[in-house]
Amino acid sequence: MKLVKLFGTALVALSLSVPAMAQQSAGGQPDQVDQLAQMVGLSNDQQTEIRAIIDEMQGEIGELRQEARALQQKMQGEIKSDFDEDAIRKHAEELGDVTGEIAALSTLMQAKVDKVFTQEQRDELDKRMKQMQQQMQQRQMQQQMQQGQGQGMQ
Repeated sequence: MKLVKLFGTALVALSLSVPAMAQQSAGGQPDQVDQLAQMVGLSNDQQTEIRAIIDEMQGEIGELRQEARALQQKMQGEIKSDFDEDAIRKHAEELGDVTGEIAALSTLMQAKVDKVFTQEQRDELDKRMKQMQQQMQQRQMQQQMQQGQGQGMQ
């Protein structure tokens, strides 16, 4: 189950960065699928399959994100002295539905990509994700220590 959460985190980051990936690819830098391939040893067929899954679902997720932004803007537009509580609640409910669908599609995308991996690749990804998580925690602790030292000098 921890693997699923770690993998989910990696794929959410991946799905959020797909537009950036396209730009990076054009610039000659490796995209997320290439990095994942290097990390766990994906075959060319696996890479193609993962790209197809992401391409298939990313368009729909992107449209839903735009819809969510529009709903958030509508809600912001209701912040005024003569606000309409019913309109605010209606927009909030719609936003909840849209964000729920985004979460569902993102999870489905993760599950479909996970299905492409072999068990050995899942194990390697789990190991790498744990290492990255530990490194992030160490960096956060170092930053907190540095901030604490900086405050003590003032």
